[in-house]
Amino acid sequence: MQAKITALGTYVPERIVDNHYFESIIDTNDEWIVSRTGIRTRRFASEFEYTTHLCAAAVENLVEENNVVLDDVDFIIVATVTPDQIMPSVASQVQEKLGLRHTGAIDIAAACAGFAYGIILANGLIAAGTHRKVLVFGAETLSKFTNFEDRTSCILFGDGAGVVLVEATPKGNILAGVTGSQGDGGKDLYMSHMRKQINGQDVITDNKIHQNGRAVFKWAVNTVSAQMPLLAGRAGLTLNDIDWFIPHSANLRIIETLCSQSGFPLEKTLESITLFGNTSSASIPLALHRGLREGKVKKGDKLMLIGFGGGLVYAGVVLEWDV
Repeated sequence: MQAKITALGTYVPERIVDNHYFESIIDTNDEWIVSRTGIRTRRFASEFEYTTHLCAAAVENLVEENNVVLDDVDFIIVATVTPDQIMPSVASQVQEKLGLRHTGAIDIAAACAGFAYGIILANGLIAAGTHRKVLVFGAETLSKFTNFEDRTSCILFGDGAGVVLVEATPKGNILAGVTGSQGDGGKDLYMSHMRKQINGQDVITDNKIHQNGRAVFKWAVNTVSAQMPLLAGRAGLTLNDIDWFIPHSANLRIIETLCSQSGFPLEKTLESITLFGNTSSASIPLALHRGLREGKVKKGDKLMLIGFGGGLVYAGVVLEWDV
């Protein structure tokens, strides 16, 4: 049996936060934020709304839009760096909310590459024959871990969740995958609650997001643009065969530079950054869902999804959309 993505659902919190909100707390303005990031709005979870709640709402959307039955789901993977707590996992709490009694459940921490990692793991579970129906989430409540005194990063982040159902079928639609890591870049993007050193440097232990934007920008552009043709080749394709490129929406300027450096058309690229900000592992499913709702993505299209972020890690998959 092969793995096939058969359904997609998403959710974003109700609270819309535009760029003018930040003018009252830091030295910035709407024009500066849009020109450097492309972000116009983002969503923030309410005080008692956490990653588990976003996952549950995304599942509701998946069921409503796809008319699927989840009673026989046998594994749940949640990609997140903002769990409700360290233990139990978000996945276990989602399992309880769905009322599933015979379901494995794990969280994975691969930051903005987490959703693609989750798809690759689900593909492996199904290929191994150990599981047949897997829910893969990318979900974050980054607003609860944002340092709102850091003007270079606090404007970036938003909250949201996406989920796909991956099932065992005679003919799959996950054509290829790639993963990689550059651990010595961990000091450039991290969130820590324990005192430690990364590459000999003390890290800040305030449980907030810290990043060296310039270093991450350079790494992301160089790494992802180099992986794009290699990933297409693993699927027996070239970049010209890819109908839609869906990178992690970290920053619109990164996406523009990626397209310029790789030669991939910007008009064939989907993003969620302008409406939802950087939602880490949720950004790719949010962008895909937006592309579907706008009538861009169609059955039979070849999609390239690549996430990249804290680790530093990256992961990508090529899909033939068949939902």
